[in-house]
Amino acid sequence: MTVVRILESGQFRLDDAEVSRLNELDNAVAAAVAAGDDAGFESAFGALIAHVREQGSAVPDGEIVTSDHVLPAENTTLEEAREAFSGEGAIPG
Repeated sequence: MTVVRILESGQFRLDDAEVSRLNELDNAVAAAVAAGDDAGFESAFGALIAHVREQGSAVPDGEIVTSDHVLPAENTTLEEAREAFSGEGAIPG
C-alpha cells in the first residue's frame, strides 16, 4: 500500500499498482509547472487529485500513518506549486 496525503484533505491508501499512474500524472503536473502553463497545470493537477480520491480509500481521521507522498492542497496555484513539483515532481520516480 502507498499512502498519499493531500494537504488540508487527509490521507488516502492506494494499491502499489497505482504508483506508476501517479507518476504519470505527477509528471504531467511538473511539465505544466515548468512551462508556466496555468491551464495545463489546473487540468493536470485536478486529474492527479481526482485519481488519488477515486482510486484510494480514505485513512480514518483517528488512524496515524506515515505518508509516502504529500501533495499540495487542492486550491494550490501554479505559482505555489513551483516548489512542490520541481525536478521529479511531488512523487519521485
